Amino acid sequence: MAPLVYSAIASLDGYIADADGSFDWAAPDEEVHAYVNNLERPIGTYLYGGRMYATMSYWETADDPAPVSREYAEIWRAADKIVYSRSLPAVTTARTRLEREFTPDGVAQLKQSSPTAISIGGANLGGQALLAGLVDEIHLFLVPVVVGGGTRALPDGLTARLELAAERRFASGFVHLHYQVTN
Repeated sequence: MAPLVYSAIASLDGYIADADGSFDWAAPDEEVHAYVNNLERPIGTYLYGGRMYATMSYWETADDPAPVSREYAEIWRAADKIVYSRSLPAVTTARTRLEREFTPDGVAQLKQSSPTAISIGGANLGGQALLAGLVDEIHLFLVPVVVGGGTRALPDGLTARLELAAERRFASGFVHLHYQVTN
């Protein structure tokens, strides 16, 4: 069975976007980005909501001169994507399909049949998967900033037992925490 991995870059106070919806403070430097690339290599399928897909679809045509960004674009393009949205009229990237409804049973079946790890992105969709007990691993990248409010990285009402699997500190002050969900 493939693991379902939830990853987020969050402020120290637990937000992926501030009260204005901005996340420009979360841009990883080259060291963090290279580390993320290594974590993303085993991912065969990305699950996104409409807003996260709109953000991530940048990588379909990204032509960034930085080697670490080019590498990430290649990793992202090589994976399948499933977008859950009732309002998005169509998808615009290769290897992508549109689903109108997120169902825990559908994701559980995907986990059973997938030969590679699956990533779920976005606070809303990730939150639904966390609350449904589908997530096997959590990767949080904490940014050395406090934003005071906005979109939470983890949903209200979530209870889970976690085991710290790894941690890493970066020169920029970012901290990566990798947890296995044990319940």
